[in-house]
Amino acid sequence: MPVISTNNAANASLNYLNNNSNKETNLLSQLASGSRIVQASDDAAGLAIGTQLQANVTVYNQDATNVSQGTAILQSADGALAQISNVLQRMMALATEAASGQVTNSQRSEDINTEYTQLKSEISSIVSSTTYAGQTLLSGSFLSNVKFLVGTLSSNFITISVASVSVGGTNGLLGNTGSTVSTAATALQAINKINSAINTITKDRAKIGAYESQFSFSSQDIATNSQNITAAASVVLDADVASVKSQLSSVDVKTQASVAALTQAAQLPSELLRLIQS
Repeated sequence: MPVISTNNAANASLNYLNNNSNKETNLLSQLASGSRIVQASDDAAGLAIGTQLQANVTVYNQDATNVSQGTAILQSADGALAQISNVLQRMMALATEAASGQVTNSQRSEDINTEYTQLKSEISSIVSSTTYAGQTLLSGSFLSNVKFLVGTLSSNFITISVASVSVGGTNGLLGNTGSTVSTAATALQAINKINSAINTITKDRAKIGAYESQFSFSSQDIATNSQNITAAASVVLDADVASVKSQLSSVDVKTQASVAALTQAAQLPSELLRLIQS
């Protein structure tokens, strides 16, 4: 029924124009952001799932950093232990020389024992100077039962413990009996103590090597999980550009049609007025 007080055609055209315009705005936002979910109302469940997946990826990225730092710490400790092993081998050679009968007491005390004592001090220096971020690695408690998080749960961690290294004293590498080679008798005692010290260092290095291997496999697992979860989050959150562009083309045509219809509907009262005037 043609009326002039209410333009129903214009109202209907305006309603469709608003709907099409909103759809076009949303599709353009998806293209601009690259995200399928621009606002929570687009897909509340998908947003919750995708956000959780992104959080897991963030955690795995930090896990990768944790593993890298753990590996660096272990490599520093292993390098220091390797150097201590080299020093001990030289000390073994000196002790073996001092224990031999062709060497005089003067040579033992003045020459051989002097170098032996210096090398003993060098081990102490290596222990005290091997640090990471200001923390000593071979002494103290920094590497005692330290945990590195490598997963998304608080229980996903690798625990490492590296024994402290000391030179003298009852529990030291050389103890009291391996502190000097100034005589043939003390040199023989030192040989036994150095052998024990080398075995201790070798076991510590083997333990560190096992930790490094564990970190290496953990790093590969973290990289795989991060890749897979990133792909899963992409499926939920990322916009399908081809699909969105196709929808945008359709909605754009409808928007233009709505504008044309609204323009035509706006002229309807004027046309009815001509009917009255005639």
